[in-house]
Amino acid sequence: MTERNKPQFLIVLAVTGVLTSYFMFQNLFAQKEESLLSTETQECLNCHSKEGAAIGIVKMWEESKHQPAGVGCYECHEAEENEVDAFEHYGKTIATIVSPKDCARCHEKEVSEFTNSRHSRGTEFIGSLDNVLGEIVEGAAATISGCKQCHGSTVIVTEKGKLDPGAWPNTGIGRVNPDGSRGSCSACHSRHSFSAAQGRQPEPCGKCHMGPDHPQFEIYQESKHGIKYENFKHLMNLESDSWIVGKDYSAAPTCATCHMSATPNLPLTHDVGERISWTLRPAISFKLENWEKKRAKMKEVCNQCHSPQNTENFYVQYDEAIELWNEKFAKPAKQIMDYFYAEGKLSRTPFDEKIEWTYYELWHHEGRRARHGASMLGPDFTQWHGFYEVAKNFYNKFLPECEEIQKGITEEILSSEYHRWKKGMTEEEKKKVLEFYKKRYGQ
Repeated sequence: MTERNKPQFLIVLAVTGVLTSYFMFQNLFAQKEESLLSTETQECLNCHSKEGAAIGIVKMWEESKHQPAGVGCYECHEAEENEVDAFEHYGKTIATIVSPKDCARCHEKEVSEFTNSRHSRGTEFIGSLDNVLGEIVEGAAATISGCKQCHGSTVIVTEKGKLDPGAWPNTGIGRVNPDGSRGSCSACHSRHSFSAAQGRQPEPCGKCHMGPDHPQFEIYQESKHGIKYENFKHLMNLESDSWIVGKDYSAAPTCATCHMSATPNLPLTHDVGERISWTLRPAISFKLENWEKKRAKMKEVCNQCHSPQNTENFYVQYDEAIELWNEKFAKPAKQIMDYFYAEGKLSRTPFDEKIEWTYYELWHHEGRRARHGASMLGPDFTQWHGFYEVAKNFYNKFLPECEEIQKGITEEILSSEYHRWKKGMTEEEKKKVLEFYKKRYGQ
């Protein structure tokens, strides 16, 4: 080698050494990453990575946080031979359903909180008027594909070890699983990506919390909270590991922000009722046990973005709206219905008489919309979809139908100060209204 060529040789040698070290490092890193996957999971992937063999499932899992942590197919689906839904699959014993009990092996705190929540008891609507409508009045198929897809089904394993189609597929929030556990984590974190970011957004809640009787998703979209979310979603930092409001994001709140997620002073919880002070579900609303503590937690969330005075005044307005519903409409209507049943003026068969439909929609649809609208800052749902519909149907449908059953039954109700307007406005009140419209509209 000549002296002139020596520098070039040394440069080539150095570059070669660097590249060799780099590729050796990459190879070792790849081996280490691959080694996180169990032999059993790798066998699953060898088959299911082929086209036509649920390849989409594999792709979703590959993009999840489970994959780099070495949590794969077998780690979630493995089962004991004595489990009721276990079956043999290419030499391995597995189960189709991955239940909260399975998830608890890694997520014990989250599953414990969820198990204590209202969500986990979703199937308890069986026997309610809602279920009577679905199972009996409408038909069982409507319940299987409708009600139970949100509330959850009781999954039945047939004699042949298959899952009964009358209850599966189902990701209802309160699903009763073959292993006895309740719930479906994939109701909020869709399998097989199981994304925390997805659960932080409002859309998963909208699968169930929408429609004529509990339109929380639509109310949220109407509210300033929902409007801000749509405008500033790109600033929400949804993939953050901690996702603490006021620290990791402040652009807007979502359902999870208010009901579940962490603040600087509150931990994340999977008990969605931990911050709710009123129950808005029944005909007459009432404050829950330990409602003061629950409300204090929700105020802690509110105060991350609002002044304490704003929060306090909101709750004054909210409480007054619920009390208005209870005192002006709910209690008088229920009092009459209870009297009719006690006196035998109505049969005990639900929905076989017209007034039962009227009353049900009064509290279950219109009344809930008004209450939920007030609770979530949705003015149109509070007013036009809520109290307007309540008043219209209370005065023009429910009370007249009561009179058809028993003359004079509504006199005591209408004598209340709440309903004084029915006796007519004073001349001064009429004059004031007419002057207002003339000034505003020129008529």
